[in-house]
Amino acid sequence: MKNLKISVFTRTALLTAVIFVLSFTPIGYLKVGPFDITFLTIPVIIGAITTGPSVGAFLGAIFGLTSFMQAVGGASPLGSVLFSINPFFSAILCFIPRILMGWLCGLLYRGLNRKGNDSVVSVCIASISGALMNTLFFMSAFLLFFGNTEYVLNMRGGVNVFAFLTAMVGVNGVVEAVSCAVIGTAISKPLLKVLKKGNEA
Repeated sequence: MKNLKISVFTRTALLTAVIFVLSFTPIGYLKVGPFDITFLTIPVIIGAITTGPSVGAFLGAIFGLTSFMQAVGGASPLGSVLFSINPFFSAILCFIPRILMGWLCGLLYRGLNRKGNDSVVSVCIASISGALMNTLFFMSAFLLFFGNTEYVLNMRGGVNVFAFLTAMVGVNGVVEAVSCAVIGTAISKPLLKVLKKGNEA
């Protein structure tokens, strides 16, 4: 039991470090207009799949923390504007969608992996779902809290709110889903195998 706790702590710490590295280097984001396509979902998803929903939620919170730090510090132009409009809603936008994504991704994988065989299909579905949930939750919260602000209305340019949401989810969601499906599965699957061997030893 002690070795298991150490293993969980070590993996969580390593993935936390990866999130911070990605957050504050150019490799963590791909800028598309005012929004950023993020690859920070990948370590969150890996943690959720290999360690469980609670670790997924924790790593999602770390992801949210780095986003909030960028908004406060001015590293994220969009985040800075939203923070200046409403700091409280900005904090909710940064944290809640990412925490939910990590937690639900872990729960989804647990449900898909009831047989305990850690199939590639289950890992891939959970990875894709995590990316899509991140985009959908973030964009939904973004429009809920800031959709009627002058800044967002100008950004939409008169486009219907649902059309705007669909367009952004389509662009961000597809890119993030592909990257998570490839990288998340490529890392999570062998890691699960190693962990299972370690537990059996």
